[in-house]
Amino acid sequence: MTIQRPLIAGNWKMNGLRRDAVARVTDLAARARADGPGCDMAVCPPASLLYSLAEALDGSAVALGGQDCHMAESGAHTGDISAAMLADAGCSYAIVGHSERRADHGEIDPLVRAKAEAA
Repeated sequence: MTIQRPLIAGNWKMNGLRRDAVARVTDLAARARADGPGCDMAVCPPASLLYSLAEALDGSAVALGGQDCHMAESGAHTGDISAAMLADAGCSYAIVGHSERRADHGEIDPLVRAKAEAA
């Protein structure tokens, strides 16, 4: 039996501006180093904050994740972000299949599966 390490990820939803976000993750990263958490940790901010937070989290125990990803690698998908773009921004996680995306955007299982496979 394989025991998986727990992951605690904070989904920031559509909240946060750069100055406050950088201060928040800088503090979190310092605490994560000092406390040595018994779990993996990640923050999933809005896409507009990914690059700034990647710099702030560099070398820390806190990972970065995207709040969604498109199933295509590239193309005419205004406002979407691909898994490759998330990785390029420093992300190692992506949230797919969130209940709000399903309710607000009508995302159904086949679409969520395609996103998960892309991620």
